[in-house]
Amino acid sequence: MCKVLIVHYSMYGHVYQMAEAIAVGVRQVAGCEAAVKRVPETLPGEVLEMMGATDAQKSMAHIPVATVNDLAEADAVIFGTPTRFGNMCGQMRQFLDATGGLWMKGALVGKVGSVFTCTATQHGGQESTILSFHTTLLHHGMVVVGLPYAFAGQMGVTELTGCSPYGASTIAGSQGERMPSDNELAGARYQGAHVARIALKLKG
Repeated sequence: MCKVLIVHYSMYGHVYQMAEAIAVGVRQVAGCEAAVKRVPETLPGEVLEMMGATDAQKSMAHIPVATVNDLAEADAVIFGTPTRFGNMCGQMRQFLDATGGLWMKGALVGKVGSVFTCTATQHGGQESTILSFHTTLLHHGMVVVGLPYAFAGQMGVTELTGCSPYGASTIAGSQGERMPSDNELAGARYQGAHVARIALKLKG
């Protein structure tokens, strides 16, 4: 069985919804299984409460917390992060900064790595977040996979939507009022299946 790990951070639930859609896409590929996990929270509870994230965090408390060893046990890893000024969030950065031991052993070399993201605004750094994330994956020797234009949903101009050839994405709105659209979720499912098929071929 080809194991695909979807490891993400989601403060208000937008990235989590995309992660679940990616998992659906992975499971559409025969011979592949998906596991959705979250990186550890680094913010204290009182800060999350001030940010209005307490209820969302409680609703996602059932999601298992990932360890760096989970990365080594997977055949492919799809990372999900909200953007912070055009880069990954601090929670994800801290998690990845703990993977030095995996790097020393080459534990991730040859595994598929892929990224999806969420921004507050339409031009809030979706592409730069994914591209800058790729640097870490390349240092680990991972095979970087994006969201090809074969997903026609990223070609349209008739609606506000995320997704690019670098990876699936969603737009949350400046107050977090917008949840992933049908098109964005379709992009996530496509990316999940695309990564799974490639991982399955590499494993075989």
